[in-house]
Amino acid sequence: MASTERLPLYGGQAVIEGVMMRGSKACAIAVRSPEDGIVLETRELGALYRSKLTKIPFIRGLFILWDALGLGTQALTFSANVQVEEPDQKIEGASLALSMVLGLAVGIGLFFLLPAGVAYLFEHFLNFPNWSTNLIEGLIRLGLLVGYIWVIGFIPDIRRVFGYHGAEHKTINAFEADAELTPETVQTFSREHPRCGTAFLLTVVVFSIVLFSLIGPLSLWMRLTTRVLLIPVLAMFAYEYIRLSARYASFAWAKPFIAPNLWLQRLTTREPDLPMLEVAIRAFTEMRAQETA
Repeated sequence: MASTERLPLYGGQAVIEGVMMRGSKACAIAVRSPEDGIVLETRELGALYRSKLTKIPFIRGLFILWDALGLGTQALTFSANVQVEEPDQKIEGASLALSMVLGLAVGIGLFFLLPAGVAYLFEHFLNFPNWSTNLIEGLIRLGLLVGYIWVIGFIPDIRRVFGYHGAEHKTINAFEADAELTPETVQTFSREHPRCGTAFLLTVVVFSIVLFSLIGPLSLWMRLTTRVLLIPVLAMFAYEYIRLSARYASFAWAKPFIAPNLWLQRLTTREPDLPMLEVAIRAFTEMRAQETA
C-alpha cells in the first residue's frame, strides 16, 4: 500500500471535458479537445505550497484554499478555452476576474446569507428561540447545498463533469493502492475519496451549525455580517478536519465520521467511461512527472 505520508499531497478537480491534478510542486490539466485528442498543460505551483505556512495548523488552510481557488479557476478557464473554436470567444482578463467575483458573490449569498435571513424571520416574527433558528439556518443551508448539487446533476454537461470527477477519484485511489494506471484497471476502483472538495463543503455546513449556535441573538445586519466574516474560520476548521479524517480513513472507528462526505459524493460523481479515465490518468502521470523531475 502507498504510504499515508503522501495522502495530503495529491488532489484534483474535474473541469469541462477534463481533469486538473495537483501535487506539492506542480499541477497538470488534461482536457479532451473537440477533435478527440488530449490537450495538456502543466504549471509549477507557487512557493506557498512549500512554505512554512503549510505547516501551521488552521492558518495553512486559508492560504492553500485561496490558492486552490485560483488554480481551479485557471483550470476551468483553460478547459473552457480548449472547447471554443473562435479566439474572440476565449475567457480571459477582465471577463475572467468578473466571473470569479460574481461566482463567489452568488455562492455566499445563496448558501450563507439566504439561510441566515430566513432563520432571522423565524426568530423575530415567529418567536422561535435562538438555538432553534441556528439549527434551522444550518438545515436550510444543508438542504440548499444538497438540492443544488442534485438539480444540476440532471444537466447533461454537468453530468459529464461529474463523470470526470469520478475519473479523478478513481485515478488517485488506484495510485494510492499502487495499482497499474490503465483505464481498465482504474475503472475497478471507487469513485469516492475522503479528500474531495465535496467533503469540504459538507464539513463547512455542519461546522457552521456548531459555530453559529455559539453566537447569541443578533440584529439582521449583524447576523448577515457575522456569517460572511466567519467563513474563513469555518474554512480553517473544515480543512483540518478533512486532513485528519483522510489520515485515519482506514480505521473502523473513523468510518462513521467520513460516511456522510462519501454519501454526498455519490451526487457529485458519475461512473466515468474509459476515455474520461484516459484523460484523468494523463493529467495524473504528467503531474507526477513534474513532481519527480
